[in-house]
Amino acid sequence: MATTAPVHPVDEVPPVRGLAAFGLQHVLAMYAGAVAVPLIVGGAMKLSPADLAYLITADLLVCGIATLIQCVGFWRFGVRLPIMQGCTFAAVSPMVLIGTTGGGLPAIYGSVIVAGLAIMLLAPVFGRLLRFFPPLVTGTVILIIGVSLLPVAGNWAAGGVGAKDFGEPKNLALAGFVLAVVVGVQRFTPPFLSRIAVLIGIAVGVAVAVPFGFTDFGGVDDADWPGISTPFHFGAPAFHASAIVSMLVVALVTMTETTGDLIAVGEMTDRRVEPRTLADGLRADGLSTVLGGVFNTFPYTAFAQNVGLVGMTRVRSRWVVAAAGGILVLLGLLPKLGAVVAAVPAPVLGGAGLVMFGTVAASGLRTLAEVDFKGNDNLTVVAVSVAVGVLPVGVPTVYEKFPDWFQTVMNSGISAGCLTAIALNLIFNHLPGRPGARDGAATPEAPTVSA
Repeated sequence: MATTAPVHPVDEVPPVRGLAAFGLQHVLAMYAGAVAVPLIVGGAMKLSPADLAYLITADLLVCGIATLIQCVGFWRFGVRLPIMQGCTFAAVSPMVLIGTTGGGLPAIYGSVIVAGLAIMLLAPVFGRLLRFFPPLVTGTVILIIGVSLLPVAGNWAAGGVGAKDFGEPKNLALAGFVLAVVVGVQRFTPPFLSRIAVLIGIAVGVAVAVPFGFTDFGGVDDADWPGISTPFHFGAPAFHASAIVSMLVVALVTMTETTGDLIAVGEMTDRRVEPRTLADGLRADGLSTVLGGVFNTFPYTAFAQNVGLVGMTRVRSRWVVAAAGGILVLLGLLPKLGAVVAAVPAPVLGGAGLVMFGTVAASGLRTLAEVDFKGNDNLTVVAVSVAVGVLPVGVPTVYEKFPDWFQTVMNSGISAGCLTAIALNLIFNHLPGRPGARDGAATPEAPTVSA
């Protein structure tokens, strides 16, 4: 009697109710980050409220399409892992500069389209670099991703950057309450409920927030029901050399960040990323970025916010995240629904974010537990890489006197820490040994054990 091969957890399709609940959980976890980039860029360019709303709905639509491409995949596009896609923050400063110095949105979109094409062309090259990401490097990068995200959760918990009541005890109390609910649900409820602990925590948090005046549903009444994004709504793209160069630097940064995120999810789901699948994932990033330039939005990358959710809930199905992509498409086509989701108070998201982002950091520590730290310099690799990665997070203005291209690379703690980890691993574990080196520090066998 023939037996069917077991389905990997990544490829399992949960029941419809599970798809909906788990997918909505992913959307709520990333929504604030997803709409932040169009809000920042549009605000800096002093766009009208109508244009800002248009940017947000376009962003949500392409976020959903990009997520579907990444999770479901076709041909050589898509890593086929539970990866959410969103606008990269690495592009914010260059886009604001391009948009406010005469180029406007057409110049931004022209540079975004070129950057997307460049990512697709460079994807196979990055795929071949996967051998430079042993557990020593991947564990360090995953740890840096988690630590870099924690200030985001902290700002949410305090009320959101720019909020008039930022840091008020009531905000932190609400965030702490949501954190307690998430932990309690995960610890004391049946498995299905524990896997949607974040969704339950957010729902309970909103229910508590309403009578205390934390929520503002005024934007729901103002939002339209249908909203269709048309190509080149703000005019035909303009291709300025300086804008293209700065966006190509952003492309290299986002490729580095995405590589770290894909490896992290591969570790969490027990489906290790191979050179070919890494190239497929990066190629999907490039295609989504081109679509972003066409449909009036910005460069796309894997969203680290949702990496922690995968590790925390242990729901590894890529179809769950594909369902989240479908929800995002719906929100992009129905702005009124998007306004409902946008009304979730920042402190509620902050309480949930503390758990999720901490989970990412803990996953990095788990990967580093596989590394041999005896008789070698691996501890130095981790120490220096984490320090370099966390520096711009703790001191955001540390590089403000440096050139723009340098700031683009180094202000992203993830890319800075990743590049440092790769370089130090090569220096300590792959270059010929120095005279008098300790046994195992630089021998040919060392890389196979610790790197």
